[in-house]
Amino acid sequence: MRPTYLWAIGIAVLLLAWLASGQLNQEPVVFDPSIAERNEQDLNQLNDQTPTQVRVARSQAQLKTRYASVRGKTQNKRTVEVRTEVPGRVVNRAVEKGQVVAANELLCGLSIEDRQASLVESQQRVNQARIDYEGAKQLRAKGYNSESAIAAAKANLASARAEMKRRDLALQKTTVRAPFAGFVEDVHLEVGDYVQPGSTCATLVDMNPMLLVGRVSERVVLNIAPGIEAIGEFADRREVRGPISFVGQQDDPATRTYAVEVELDNASGDLRSGMTTQIRIPVEEAFAHKISPALFSLDNAGGYGVRVVNNDNRVEFYSVTIIAEDEDGVWVSGLPNASNIITVGQELVVSGERVDPVFTSKTLAESPKPDPAEAGT
Repeated sequence: MRPTYLWAIGIAVLLLAWLASGQLNQEPVVFDPSIAERNEQDLNQLNDQTPTQVRVARSQAQLKTRYASVRGKTQNKRTVEVRTEVPGRVVNRAVEKGQVVAANELLCGLSIEDRQASLVESQQRVNQARIDYEGAKQLRAKGYNSESAIAAAKANLASARAEMKRRDLALQKTTVRAPFAGFVEDVHLEVGDYVQPGSTCATLVDMNPMLLVGRVSERVVLNIAPGIEAIGEFADRREVRGPISFVGQQDDPATRTYAVEVELDNASGDLRSGMTTQIRIPVEEAFAHKISPALFSLDNAGGYGVRVVNNDNRVEFYSVTIIAEDEDGVWVSGLPNASNIITVGQELVVSGERVDPVFTSKTLAESPKPDPAEAGT
């Protein structure tokens, strides 16, 4: 055999040997299990382990009102600048700043000047016109007067009465009175000032009823109506209650919110305009459980959730919504009406895991808050 053939055969043998060595040393291909398979494997491993002991409390849902919270403020119902209607000199300022006045109470008095004399003159002219009119009717009854003369006498009487009324009103307008009961926020005239019609005597504020004003979103406005009782809470934790008196029909283009007003009784005068208030408006009723915020865990969406034990002693996770808050806990919806809520050990277990529940003798609403020191036991 020729040497070239021998060389070719030798090279071919070496190549086959090199390729075969690579196949022999290569590790077998392992495919990653799917998420479902991995969860099933984890669950099987948990089932093979000794069940984790957790403390569980029974909880029964109760019907609870969900409130929409709105930031608002108090606002007096009306503010009026009481003005003069006739010219004159101020001879009496009957009120001071900060005074509470009744309806129709005197605020400012202007000089009468000749208005009283003019009224007396008009009264005498009315008497004269009445006598002329009665005399004209008697003459007409005897056939000595015409219908035209009677009409003229009647017109003179009406004119005299109208003039007397105008002069009487001018005299009455020399006293500027409160149009409603309220609080004198400011005074603008002093005794001796000469005023023209339209000059401000005093600024009067109506403090009763008081209003709570705020703005609500379109989701909230669909669930409220006038007459619903709302709750206002001030910075000092005081609470006030009153019916909704107004719900806006047009939104604010900038914020897409609707105006809401709540009417409050302020007969005592304790409420002032402009006080910051947290307004709580009832929007719906739902079944809820009262729990401690320490039992919350985060769900995949970043919200709150609670772990419970089902009838098979397996852990279930439910996302919840806070609908109300108390000093000793919060009310949440989203759980079954009858739930066995894990109070200690909830951070040590996962959904689907079998556990060994230890039930407390009290219901969750009666149970004390979980001790953080016990959470790791």
